[in-house]
Amino acid sequence: MFTAAALVSSPPLLIPELAGGAAAETAGLRVASTDVAARLGELSTRWTAIGVGRTECEFPATTSGSFRGYGADVRVALSDEAPEAFDPDLPLAALIAGWLRAAAPAETVVDAIIVAEDTSPVYCAELGVRLRERLDAEPLNHGVLVVADGARTLTAKAPGAFDERAPEAQGELDRALDSGDTEYLAELDPVACLDIGIEGRAAWQVLAGLFGRRPRATQTYYQGAPYGVGYHVGMWLP
Repeated sequence: MFTAAALVSSPPLLIPELAGGAAAETAGLRVASTDVAARLGELSTRWTAIGVGRTECEFPATTSGSFRGYGADVRVALSDEAPEAFDPDLPLAALIAGWLRAAAPAETVVDAIIVAEDTSPVYCAELGVRLRERLDAEPLNHGVLVVADGARTLTAKAPGAFDERAPEAQGELDRALDSGDTEYLAELDPVACLDIGIEGRAAWQVLAGLFGRRPRATQTYYQGAPYGVGYHVGMWLP
């Protein structure tokens, strides 16, 4: 049975060993992320993580990874059964899911679905619908962890520099994630999002397909843009 969806972001600076002197600046985001992961773990110890990458791929719970490519060899695993040998090319969204798993009960296991950044809204919706059907058919509780970032063009020092369209677009996105507006998320334009640098678009459209209608309840744990990138942490209940 599908129990809840936790929404998190994927900055590598979320990891203390990678943040260095910036650890204090990301403390609020880090605490919110581990808190929502712990809450998801209370509702279910079986998760499916949804993220965005260059190509579509899936990773089973027997997968391990490392943040070595981001500056520190911090090892993560999608379950306690994962081998020590790690996949050096594990996408960032799956790495974040593995890191957040540590905030949940030890028996928590995660499988990850990575959708390509240029995936069509129709396919994202279909993927969400199929996932919901599969999870609702399971006898045990099953949660979803959506790993996605907002606009990366909110300030002059942002990774994508400043785009004057970004603040308004991020404001609308924040509102939709706060309120559970699945209709708005489903209608996000892939070309416009790519142009503005809203890299989590495809994952949020899978989320919209997963719910179909507005969630029964939503809670926002964090919303901000400390480095000119829109970050959101929250939970939706079906």
